Parts: sequence; C-alpha cells; structure tokens
Amino acid sequence: MKKILFIGDSITEWGKPGDPEDLGIGYVRLVHDYLRVTYPAAEFSIVNKGIGGNRVTDLANRWEKDVLEEKPDLVSISIGVNDVWRQLDQPDMDQVTPEQFAQVYEGLLGLLHDVEVVLMEPTIIEESVEAVGNQKLYAYVGIVRELGEKYQAKVVPTHKAFLTYLQAGSGVGLTTDGVHMNSKGNMLMAKTWLDVAGESCAKLLGAV
Repeated sequence: MKKILFIGDSITEWGKPGDPEDLGIGYVRLVHDYLRVTYPAAEFSIVNKGIGGNRVTDLANRWEKDVLEEKPDLVSISIGVNDVWRQLDQPDMDQVTPEQFAQVYEGLLGLLHDVEVVLMEPTIIEESVEAVGNQKLYAYVGIVRELGEKYQAKVVPTHKAFLTYLQAGSGVGLTTDGVHMNSKGNMLMAKTWLDVAGESCAKLLGAV
C-alpha cells in the first residue's frame, strides 16, 4: 500500500482533532477525497501530520518520528507561516530568521531518500497583498522555491495562487482570520496542490 504524508502547521492539521480518519477538514481531506474517487482501485493511505503552531524548527524536532519512521512514498511539506507570524504577534520570542529557516529546512530534506517530495509555499498572513506579513513571507517563499530546485522537488505555488486570487478583487474571503482557511481557501490549496502533484500521485497509484 502506498503512503502519502502531509506535514505542517495548523493549516495542514485543520479539523483533525475529533476526525475518526485523522485527516481533518482542510486541504488534506480534499486531496484525499479527490484521489479516492479518482483512483477507486488504488490501495493507498494519507497521513496528516500537521500540528498547530509549528515552525520549521518544530518539524525538525519531530522529523524522525513523524516522517522517517512512517516510511512514506510521498511527503508534502507546508511550513513557514508561523515562522513569520510569530515575528508579528510574539516579537519577544526567539525568531526563525530566513537564514535559519533555510538551514533547518535543507537539513530535513537531506534526510529524505527514495521518496517523492512536494514543497508547498507558505500561503498568506492577512488577505491583503500589501500586508506586512505577506511582505515578510516573500523571503521564506523564495527559500522554498530555491530548495525545490536544488532537491528536484515539486513546488506548489500556494503563495502565488493566493496573491493572484486576492489581486482579482472578488471580495470573497479565503480565510477565517487572515491565516486559517475557510472552505474556499482549502479548496484553493487542494486545487493548487493537485495541479502540481496530481501526476505524481497518478504514477504512484499506478494509474499511468
């Protein structure tokens, strides 16, 4: 049986507590359900290892147990929002600088072998392109893109997708609080993920 593992913060975890399938109600659930109905004969499992509040340093502390010991066939990583958000809402705590973010993130990728890797850009902090959080996020988004190229990983342009949506000016929100997704935000994340990683999933599940 093939295993697809998602790891990240509360955006990945979203709605997982209380869900008997441990998938939550966010983008991970949407990806799972899409793959389940698209490839009904495939034998696979999806594991959601999102934990609210996590920064890349928190992923490092649990990487062995939550990723390596799980032996996934595909790993999707979504991290970076809290690394920036804590600079805004808890400026007195020790912060993860872009340099540290890059160093720790690359260290995690270096531990992955014989596994498909998908990197997701951190999404948004406030539903405004000009928001301070989004300006600060840009450096972290750039690091994710650079690491994707260096490690030949697929990069899901989630940040770009959200900014493109915001620039369209529909007036229909994507989050509940500027960070955490509502149903439409989760749909945008899932769609953007599948646009990039869907073919990899099809191959993994023996559909092509």
